[in-house]
Amino acid sequence: MTVDAGANERVLCRVEDIADGDSRGFPPAPGGFTGLFAVRRGAQVFVYVNSCPHVGLPLDPAPHRFLDAKRAHIVCSAHGARFRIEDGECFSGPCYGESLESVAARVDPEGRVIVPADAGM
Repeated sequence: MTVDAGANERVLCRVEDIADGDSRGFPPAPGGFTGLFAVRRGAQVFVYVNSCPHVGLPLDPAPHRFLDAKRAHIVCSAHGARFRIEDGECFSGPCYGESLESVAARVDPEGRVIVPADAGM
């Protein structure tokens, strides 16, 4: 669901669309090149561009699969790089010390996850 939230924003999804402790991918915005993904931790939602900083490949091997088996870290399916959920920094793998591109996201009072309209472009 990508509905306009305002002139410079769009609704990515509702918080409850992402199970607590899980992740979900989203296709690019119209005219965009790179999709986004979100990870939920309780009331917090962390959103990143779906592109590994190592070579720019999408992170997910299958739809909505961005986390390791314990759901503790984000993992790149191509190279096994591991990233912290809270800040997207790589702590293991070929892009050690680099970070995923974070997207400013907020949850509005209606429970919608809102991102900038140009996120992922």
